Amino acid sequence: MPNSLGACPTVTSTTSPEPTTPAADGDRAPGARLAWFRLPRPTGPRRAALLAAVIAVTALCAADAVARSFPFGPRTRSVNDLGNQYLPFHAHLWDLLHGRADGGLLVNWQSGFGSSFLPDLGTYLTSPFALLVAVFPRDEIDLAVYVITVLKIACAGAAMAWLLLRLRPCRWWAAGLLGASYALCGWTVASAVYNVMWLDGLIALPLLCLVGEWTLHGRRPVLGVVVVTAAWIANFYTAYMATLAAGLVVLVRLWISGLPRRRTLAAAGRAGLTFVLGTGLAAPLVTVVYFGSSHASPGRFRDFAPVATEDLLARLLPTTYSFGSPALYVGTTALLLALALPFHRSAPARVRTGWTLLVVGVTLSMQWGPTQLLWHAFATPQGSAYRQTFVVCALLVIAAWHALSYGPPDRRALCAAGTLLALIAALASRSDLVRPFAWPVLLLAAAGTLVGLALLGRTDGAPPLGNGRRTAPAVFAVVLLLGTQLGEATATSAVATRLRLGHMDDYAPWGDRRQQQAEAIAQADGWPRYRTDPGREQTVGNDPLMVGGQGAQYYSSHTSDVLFRLLPALGGGWTSGGRSEQSLDNAVTDVIFSVGARVHSPPDPHQNWFPQDGSRVTVSRQDVPPLVTVRPAGTSAHTGVSAFGPSPYRNQELLLGTRVYTVPRLTVRTAAGNAADRSDDERPGLRIGAPRPGTAEGKPTITARCPAGSEVYLWAPHFSGTARLTGDSAGGLTGRFRSDHPVTKIAAMQRLGTVPASGHLRIELSPNRTGTVPDGAVGCLDTARLRAAAEGLTATGATAVTVDDGTLRAQLPAGSLGTAVVAVPRTAGWRCATGDDPAVPAGDHYGLIAVPLDGSSKRLTCTFHPPGMRLGMVVGGMSLLGLILFATLTAVRRRQDPV
Repeated sequence: MPNSLGACPTVTSTTSPEPTTPAADGDRAPGARLAWFRLPRPTGPRRAALLAAVIAVTALCAADAVARSFPFGPRTRSVNDLGNQYLPFHAHLWDLLHGRADGGLLVNWQSGFGSSFLPDLGTYLTSPFALLVAVFPRDEIDLAVYVITVLKIACAGAAMAWLLLRLRPCRWWAAGLLGASYALCGWTVASAVYNVMWLDGLIALPLLCLVGEWTLHGRRPVLGVVVVTAAWIANFYTAYMATLAAGLVVLVRLWISGLPRRRTLAAAGRAGLTFVLGTGLAAPLVTVVYFGSSHASPGRFRDFAPVATEDLLARLLPTTYSFGSPALYVGTTALLLALALPFHRSAPARVRTGWTLLVVGVTLSMQWGPTQLLWHAFATPQGSAYRQTFVVCALLVIAAWHALSYGPPDRRALCAAGTLLALIAALASRSDLVRPFAWPVLLLAAAGTLVGLALLGRTDGAPPLGNGRRTAPAVFAVVLLLGTQLGEATATSAVATRLRLGHMDDYAPWGDRRQQQAEAIAQADGWPRYRTDPGREQTVGNDPLMVGGQGAQYYSSHTSDVLFRLLPALGGGWTSGGRSEQSLDNAVTDVIFSVGARVHSPPDPHQNWFPQDGSRVTVSRQDVPPLVTVRPAGTSAHTGVSAFGPSPYRNQELLLGTRVYTVPRLTVRTAAGNAADRSDDERPGLRIGAPRPGTAEGKPTITARCPAGSEVYLWAPHFSGTARLTGDSAGGLTGRFRSDHPVTKIAAMQRLGTVPASGHLRIELSPNRTGTVPDGAVGCLDTARLRAAAEGLTATGATAVTVDDGTLRAQLPAGSLGTAVVAVPRTAGWRCATGDDPAVPAGDHYGLIAVPLDGSSKRLTCTFHPPGMRLGMVVGGMSLLGLILFATLTAVRRRQDPV
């Protein structure tokens, strides 16, 4: 009996009077009954899965402790979209599960003045792990998401360890070690830890490969379909990539097996049918997500450009980090084993060739535009361009497993692998991604791996554990390999955590600021009589989901194109290429969208964008019309956002139905006192720049004349800095603007104060970078006219409004004629009816829902049906029938031909 810590056993075949199928890995004698479909049950899969999970959890928590990151230190882990999107959506899920959310599964009434929620649910929250947020306190949402992240990574390691023992039998500790290598790959620690929903794809890939094994063996047909469905529901985006990868793995397994063509086609057919049925059962959600993306704002994407070869190779090494390159690190042990596979003479030629070519081919596919687009479902990703990297990491680990499962590589194979690793390191040394501390980590990891594998080779065929002289080297080798994996994974994760903070925006966890905002909103909330906006000074891109209220703010991959065009046309700002819409602190838009209470907060102290001004969280209130107003006869119900002009002030008046602004002619001067030149790039207007350091220059200024007592607004979407009224109009507010170039964010319109009695206003600008001031940048609001307009809309508006998930009902004054305008963006899926009439697609009044009225009914009902849901239900129903038929035929065949 071989040493249970040493080399992996050789799987012998069973014989039978009649030959059947050849072996999967080509290691059976020709002509014998080769039991590929009855390999010995893998030993210790539970122990392997547990070991992989323990290593993954230990390394992740140790790395965060070393980096002093939340929850083990003062540094926040809420970077980029984790703080802006995923944490707020998990907070909203908490509210839904506890019955505290405004809205339900169909409509999220808190974001974007009312947005479709099922696409967001399917993109961010359908993982079964997400439900764990319900057991945490609401103000511990950061901890809840961290725990979910760690659990997902642990499950990914366990799933890979289980899969490896199904592909080929070998030692359980080896499966656990390589399972942890996969779970702690560079893609995980560099990218997926703050894109928590991607981690479902990390789990799905080994599970889908396991489903592929079941289909090849003709086992568990129904369970296989269910697993595919669960993977696609959890996160369809990474499940798509994992499905492609699993298909490639199945094809390689079939090629290696050398099965007859008939059996190959039958196995491939079973695999294809299983994946088609599983994906079809997930269609009710997947189609909604797909159509949600098709109606989303286009965003601003960059064309794909492959990274340099030295950067690609550098990401194979420990402790390297960058945002824009594929994080291929899987640990030095797994990498050396994968490099040794082509030279491992104990492994059959087809095994060495098949897995090596697959790893190389998929890696190269990441560097070519068409195949890169294929991996991303033919949609150019915004942000990281290498989201499929976990597929290559999985294939490297599987290749490493095949190298080890035929026994530890001999001296020749290890020398070849070491030489290749040295060549990779030499080429990678030209990359800026390899920092000085990477070399000692790499050298220690390589030395530990080579010594450990060499010791394992010496224990091949050793007697049982009772012989201490032969057991000691094996135990030492295992401890050395596990320690090496744990140490370098901890170092790599800690480096990624620290460097990520220097490359990305970061946000504070839940604290006093958000607690005060949440309490203020709870006291002022009057939904659905009026909206309560969390305020212009946002903390994250989805403040309404974090602290409550109902505002314009909304950041999602499914931000509708209607909202993306509507809010900027009214003077709103955005970030993230247009996917993150910001709150608009404007009296006119507050009347239009029924914002009756608004929170005002100081600048976020966690950020360094603007200094603190000594203010505190306050709430302002105003009387506003209801959500549903009635416009006079002759108002068109089919005038879309495209009818807007270039001036946000005039666009606001179109929606309001009344002239309330004076838009004066401007004089814009630079810091040197000269007339500003006109911009010649994509930012229209007059160019202004920051004062040059060390000069006595003043500040750029804007001067104009407006009616005394009117309220001054400045619209400068491509200006970055602050603006204040000076001279006779001094003592007003500070307008804070954030924009950049190339354009990924534009600034929102800001209120600055009141025009003095002289009618002459002077705005002093303090830019922090070169920007522009557009024509018609200043608008002076006649507040008396606005009050009169608001009172008129209130008098003719709805007398009562109720909202229930995807349904809005309004009671209108008797005999209402004209057009009912609902202060909700007219996104695809809205249908409305008056009285008992059948519902028809809602009309469009400058981007808002509009319904013609003939005076015959006082009831208005609008319902939302997510686009794609009906198609998804049809496909899902057909897939369910197909599954029942498939399961029935399989059962009948087994009864007729028992094995």
